[in-house]
Amino acid sequence: MEESISGFKMRGDWGDVVEHGERVALALREVGVDGGPYYEFDEWRPKTHERIDEDVSEKTAAQASVDEGKGEQAGKSPGDDLQTAGEKLTESYEQVEENDTESARESWGESIEHVARAADSASRKALRKVEDAVYRNVMTQMAPYYFDNELVSANIQEVARAEDGETFVFEVNVNDDELKDEVSAVLGDYESEIDRWHVDTEKRTEDVAAAEGVEPPAEEGGPDSTTT
Repeated sequence: MEESISGFKMRGDWGDVVEHGERVALALREVGVDGGPYYEFDEWRPKTHERIDEDVSEKTAAQASVDEGKGEQAGKSPGDDLQTAGEKLTESYEQVEENDTESARESWGESIEHVARAADSASRKALRKVEDAVYRNVMTQMAPYYFDNELVSANIQEVARAEDGETFVFEVNVNDDELKDEVSAVLGDYESEIDRWHVDTEKRTEDVAAAEGVEPPAEEGGPDSTTT
């Protein structure tokens, strides 16, 4: 592993970069990091059973996607909001006829809000489709697969391919400098104390358990283990 101002970098085969991701994830846990941003990174980091141009590409496109707007968060489609806007507009006309100008103004304002929300939802959905297509077909040919949130910034890319396999570079930067120093110290301990890292693998234990009539064993390795 190389350490610089831009992060913790590993160059090697797929097993090497998978191990690097596991070590960083476990180091973050050991210094007390938990919560959504941690689990987002833990989900995105490459796994031993994955492929960079399929699984990591898909996860990167998903995390880079435009966030949901207020309408989508409320579970409303653009059509739903337009229908509500029409109903509110009708209410405002009826209230005007009844000389209830204050209520008419409120209904008119709500109608405009629903129209705007419908337009926002439609544009976000259209942008996501363009984003996904552009990312999958263009950006992954020009730039590394990346991840970014308030906790870490990371990127991985294939830098060489030969008969004996591919070479990758995986770099992870912890965005908080104090936390980065703590993680660096833990990673240094791993380098000096752990001779062999047991990379976490996806196991199909259900079939074995069914055949042998036993409970599947607990998973080993990965950021929640104490493998040494």
